[in-house]
Amino acid sequence: MTHPAIHARTHPDKPAYIMAGSGETVTYGQLDARSNQGAQLFRAHGLKPGDHIALFLENNARFFEICWAAQRAGLYYTAISSRLTAAEAAYIANDCGARLFIADRALAPVANLLPPLLPGVGPCFMVGGIEPGYASWETAVAAQPASPVADEVAGYDMLYSSGTTGRPKGIKVPFAGEPVAAVTALVQLSQALYGIDFETRYLSPAPLYHAAPLRFNMVVMRMGGTSVIMEHFDAEDYLRLVEHYQISHSQLVPTMFVRMLKLPPSARRRHDTSSLRCAIHAAAPCPVQIKEEMIAWWGPILREYYGGTEGNGLVAINSEEWLAHKGSVGRAVLGEVRILGEDGAVLPPGSPGAVYFANGRDFVYHNDPEKTRQAYDARGWSTLGDVGYLDAEGYLYLTDRKAYMIISGGVNVYPQETEDVLLGHPLVADAAVFGVPSERFGEEVKAVVQPLDPTAGGPALEAELIAYCRERLSPIKCPRSVDFAAELPRHPTGKLYKRLLRDRYWAGHTGRIA
Repeated sequence: MTHPAIHARTHPDKPAYIMAGSGETVTYGQLDARSNQGAQLFRAHGLKPGDHIALFLENNARFFEICWAAQRAGLYYTAISSRLTAAEAAYIANDCGARLFIADRALAPVANLLPPLLPGVGPCFMVGGIEPGYASWETAVAAQPASPVADEVAGYDMLYSSGTTGRPKGIKVPFAGEPVAAVTALVQLSQALYGIDFETRYLSPAPLYHAAPLRFNMVVMRMGGTSVIMEHFDAEDYLRLVEHYQISHSQLVPTMFVRMLKLPPSARRRHDTSSLRCAIHAAAPCPVQIKEEMIAWWGPILREYYGGTEGNGLVAINSEEWLAHKGSVGRAVLGEVRILGEDGAVLPPGSPGAVYFANGRDFVYHNDPEKTRQAYDARGWSTLGDVGYLDAEGYLYLTDRKAYMIISGGVNVYPQETEDVLLGHPLVADAAVFGVPSERFGEEVKAVVQPLDPTAGGPALEAELIAYCRERLSPIKCPRSVDFAAELPRHPTGKLYKRLLRDRYWAGHTGRIA
């Protein structure tokens, strides 16, 4: 049995989490009392097990008090990206069927537009102060008893995909009526793969509304460890926090590695990172060169996994395995990987195709039976839409997302390989590669690059980058042109909103040019 309530009884004064910027600390005793009060408030407003709430919050100290309150009240809790517009946030709150909505005063410019857009949601609360249309969350919970609700039962997150290839989809697992302290599959995997336990000191640099930061932090709190929550990621501040708090575990994305590696050498040497025992990464492909450099710097402590919010399967690899299988995301630890051809047949090792999980956990896309149907084949195997291949030992290598494939002159080109090469160039901070219209080839390869020096973009750097790619890749994979941008539309979790870039070049075209 694992739960913050258990640690509140045995170690009430131990920090459950610390906000890195403000230094505000929430102990297990405080987390237990405040999450009980939140659960009581939900019941006072008529919410029962299986109902939904929605959160529109920045990283702040109330975030996990609310999530654990929902978990103890048997509710589905949907964390909404703070980067969304009012219309986008309202779509998710309404689509998930939220009966109560909680916003952050720090997001007031958007939050203030939301109450009229949520006619069926019910009461709206705000943390950190109030604005018109909202009641104070802190005042409301303070009036509630700090004892557990009489019908305490486990709730679940119901998160939405980041929408990089279309409208966000809610991912729902069946309500099982489990005890709140029941050991979950993620707890078991986190113990087995990463050694998360009571002594863990976990640094969380990403937005908490995303699946991995939310779930990993909650696993740490189930185990009685301490999380340090960064309000916003900064490369050198991350290194400072590792040293200051003697961090043992962290979860990052490859863009964070890139930013740290491109700090001045003096900044990298300034901070002692030797306390780190496990640096977990996922969410986006990590270029081989970047991972090699990180292992050389931090040692063989990197642990990569591949999976989705859907939780239908999981693939994992440690540093030693990766050094022997460079580029792989690992072997299946939950479900079984199958590579399927266009005809649905299972492909042999070395042949790229659609990546499916067999015998994994079932899921549905909320209110979207057609998208749910498309995610499964006739055998009940499910896919996240990625393309890859297995080697003879069962290690999975991802090629790219199927939606990003470029067809140039009849040849399939997956842009991830080209992006990885560009990120290895010392003058490149970030890169996106995709297909643009071509009268001759139907599509041709285009790169949009964020230079490390914002003033460096121009014809000379474009020519240098194209030549750099041609030295390392076959010509069909190389960009025929390079544009420059001050910043790419990348989600804080590392996912690139490539669709936003690509659509600019396809305006006026209904599809690929024949």
